[in-house]
Amino acid sequence: MSLVFRERGRTRDRQEDDMAIFRGAGVALITPMHEDGSVNYEKLTEILEEQIAGGTDAIISCGTTGEAATLSEAEHMDVIRHSVRVTAHRIPVIAGTGSNSTETAVKLSKEAEEAGADGLLLVTPYYNKATQGGLYEHYKAVAESVSIPCILYNVPSRTGVTIQPETMARLYRDFENIVGVKDAGGDLAMSSRLMSLVDRDFLLYSGEDGIVLPLLSIGGSGVISVLSNIAPREMHGLCESWFKGDVEGARREQLRALALIRALFMEVNPIPVKAAMNLLGKEVGPLRLPLTEITEENREKLRAEMERYGLLPEGSGRG
Repeated sequence: MSLVFRERGRTRDRQEDDMAIFRGAGVALITPMHEDGSVNYEKLTEILEEQIAGGTDAIISCGTTGEAATLSEAEHMDVIRHSVRVTAHRIPVIAGTGSNSTETAVKLSKEAEEAGADGLLLVTPYYNKATQGGLYEHYKAVAESVSIPCILYNVPSRTGVTIQPETMARLYRDFENIVGVKDAGGDLAMSSRLMSLVDRDFLLYSGEDGIVLPLLSIGGSGVISVLSNIAPREMHGLCESWFKGDVEGARREQLRALALIRALFMEVNPIPVKAAMNLLGKEVGPLRLPLTEITEENREKLRAEMERYGLLPEGSGRG
């Protein structure tokens, strides 16, 4: 695991600075369900322990992959509290507390800090289509309500709005606890422009498993990964190879994973990754509507890619 404790402009130890930020591969964790659709906390404990044993550098709880959009506020906070309690500060827990309501985002963020989360992941307000000024004021309100690190989450394909690099740089400059971004925009030129506007302490996390290495090459700090749900050691290894100067090793791992990554996004996330975990015997249960189970055709394509990657034995679907 890789824990880095940062203050703007220098690195400090935990006793001096409680802003715990990870470097490497954090898992965008699924939320396991019982067959009746209720949250399966016993299974959540199991997968948290498996992630820690597998080398994951951070747990990202209640994000897109965790079906946060269909959790009630009470469930949302219960999942975060449970994750903090089980993880017990062995690795950071980053709580997804974004909302398209600034009031709700502030409320969830304050509760997550009180629960012991090490940081927050804050998706851009969705559906409202706020201006850049509105986005700034939204994040200002959240940042001023908490003291723990805040990671912006730029995912325009889902939210309908992009945080422009200039807005991110301004937020980073103006608020000590806004420390970086999960960038799922898929625009390397825009990411590069962002990195030209901030200092080296800014934390850029890839929000797409398929472009981890390109973002690392422009100064990224790692990835918030869907693939890590089923391959935590491999994604951790990709990042560690880069940080140790083994560019060829990182390149090999990135390219080896591409076909499986494509399979994990054949249908909208987290449909395929939950199917993949069930294929591995994890029994993480169903999805909540309006998400539905993966088609049989795509399940078999996913199984084949998992076999090629080495997660399942060849011919696992026969008989």
